[in-house]
Amino acid sequence: MSSSSAANRVATDVGGTFTDLVHLRTDPATGRQEIVTAKSDTTPPDFERGVLEVIARSGVATADIGFLVHGTTVVINALTERKGVTTGLITTEGFRDSLEIARGNRPDFFNLFYRKPAPFVPRHLRRELPGRLAPTGAERWPLDLSGLPAILEDFRAKGVEAVAICLLHSYANPEHELAALERVRELWPGVSAVASHQITREWREYERTSTAVLSAYVQPIAERYLGRLHDGVARDGFAGQPYIMQSNCGVDTLDHVKRIPITMVESGPASGFWGAAELGRLIGEPNVLALDIGGTTAKCSLIEDGRVRIMTDYWIERDQRSAGYPIMVPVVDLVEIGNGGGSIASVDDFGKLHVGPRSAGADPGPAAYGLGGEHATTTDANLVLGRINPAFFRGGDVDADMPAAERALDAVAAELGGTRLDAARGIVRIANHNMINALKLVSVNRGHDPRDFTLVAFGGGGGMHAAALAAELGMAKVVIPRAADVFSAWGMLMSDLRRDYFVTRLATLTPDRSASLDGWVREVEVHAADQYAAEGIAADQLSLERFGRLRYENQEHSVEVPLEAGEFDAAAVQAIVERFHVTYEREYTYRLDAPVEFVGVHVVASAQVGKLTPAKLPVDGREVAEARKGEREVDFELEGVAAAAIYDGAALEPGMAFSGPAIVETSGTTVVVRPGDEVRMDDYGNLHIDVGGTA
Repeated sequence: MSSSSAANRVATDVGGTFTDLVHLRTDPATGRQEIVTAKSDTTPPDFERGVLEVIARSGVATADIGFLVHGTTVVINALTERKGVTTGLITTEGFRDSLEIARGNRPDFFNLFYRKPAPFVPRHLRRELPGRLAPTGAERWPLDLSGLPAILEDFRAKGVEAVAICLLHSYANPEHELAALERVRELWPGVSAVASHQITREWREYERTSTAVLSAYVQPIAERYLGRLHDGVARDGFAGQPYIMQSNCGVDTLDHVKRIPITMVESGPASGFWGAAELGRLIGEPNVLALDIGGTTAKCSLIEDGRVRIMTDYWIERDQRSAGYPIMVPVVDLVEIGNGGGSIASVDDFGKLHVGPRSAGADPGPAAYGLGGEHATTTDANLVLGRINPAFFRGGDVDADMPAAERALDAVAAELGGTRLDAARGIVRIANHNMINALKLVSVNRGHDPRDFTLVAFGGGGGMHAAALAAELGMAKVVIPRAADVFSAWGMLMSDLRRDYFVTRLATLTPDRSASLDGWVREVEVHAADQYAAEGIAADQLSLERFGRLRYENQEHSVEVPLEAGEFDAAAVQAIVERFHVTYEREYTYRLDAPVEFVGVHVVASAQVGKLTPAKLPVDGREVAEARKGEREVDFELEGVAAAAIYDGAALEPGMAFSGPAIVETSGTTVVVRPGDEVRMDDYGNLHIDVGGTA
């Protein structure tokens, strides 16, 4: 790799509306970092085409890229749109229907007509094998594979393209699953097959089965997509190893991800929240509420002491009417709502205004796109209120179709019995209200006061709404990152190679258990080191973090606490127990005088592969007045209409400061600064907004 290519790091992020790119180039002569960003429309179903297009649009030659990382929505799209492959399930005798029985956690509890979500594998494609393991992993009855050839022959006849294997208690001992998986591959070479222990070593039979099934369902789709992506960039001259963003805030090798693609189910949001954590560490703000407002959705997560919370209790399609489907893989703890720039406003039969979850997407998009969209969206409302510049719409690529936006808002106003401006204000207010509720779910509902955190808002719509949200929550400060519209892609460039290992080990945690605890943790750490070593990464390159999952005896679910490095003794075990009491009480408001049970080990193994250290921006000594583009009337909704100064975000430099009312315009986003807010730019090009009028 040449020094020139080594200095070029590129991240691409496929979203529901746009495909984003961040190109970070380090000048070999001066050491100065330059950021180039680009956007193109997302191109379903051939998502790789949009990636190749955005690379071409950025101006960087693919052959000159030294490090390439990619995040994609291909897995979650295949699941939610039911575009996976026909899948067969092989499970333990007597457990064929556990996938359909599921849990009794129906959200609409008093609905006598409630129907459980249909399983991804119908009953006629679910088959059983005799053999049984105990919860300890000991064999009760040997595995009988004599019926497997007939099962696979029938699967072939029924058009099955992928096979999921989930046998009872394989989290404790994977031997039966390994034997079944090996035999499947012998009998049916080339079939896509996955066993549950390859994805998770946690207990809970239904959740493991669901995870194995959903992974098998998308595996051929993801393999083909990642293969086409790799072939496309290689054909254009990229000679390296592409890395893929994972849902756990780390990246992994393309080859490893192709084997277990379900781990990238929420790769886009994860990279943004990891970027927010890294940014917080960089600017001295370790406690962050991170908010990502895109074209289709808004997502938020809480970051405490610089740590992004990772969970495995993740569900897709869970809402007020459906229990959804569990996926037991490490995913950043987030709340997602259907509110973004393209969210459609509607009025129900009772005259109540709603915003989202339906979205206009990229095609036709908001009415102002001029592509035939007839529904009013949040973007149309912000245009009519003067917050977005119609002549600098989408970075100046197109002029906003204001007549179309006004017609769409007039239709909403007619249903509400008000004016166009009333409708626009109402849309913005309801969108803000929805996002505030989401922010409360990850903070107040989990024992955290939002006033103790800084709001880091990104995505194309982050700067538009952030200050108003912070004011309502009583938060004193907002940070809008540099290149906020492609911040998730930036976050990928700040990520390490990372894998999370979870292993269930159940025991009452008392001081005399210190040796057992030490053995459990060491077992997982050795397995992680061995797996990395097989891929050429030495143990001294690894960073290991350990966590324990604990609960009160006889409770159902657990909470996670950090474990110290080194060997455990009786005093260390007692400190872990006390840490659990404190964590539990903060989250649930009480503690119990009851025995504490250890449920499992969580080890995070990471290694740096392409992570960079951001450099401070140069200062040319210009005055802030030189960045001022003009002035226009802006409706700030609750703060009324005011003449706002308009600033060119690209012309601002570190040290510049100004007061609201103001609007900052960049090629990818607009930042609304309310009257009374104070703004300054830090050394790295991020905007810090001190929010006036907070509670």
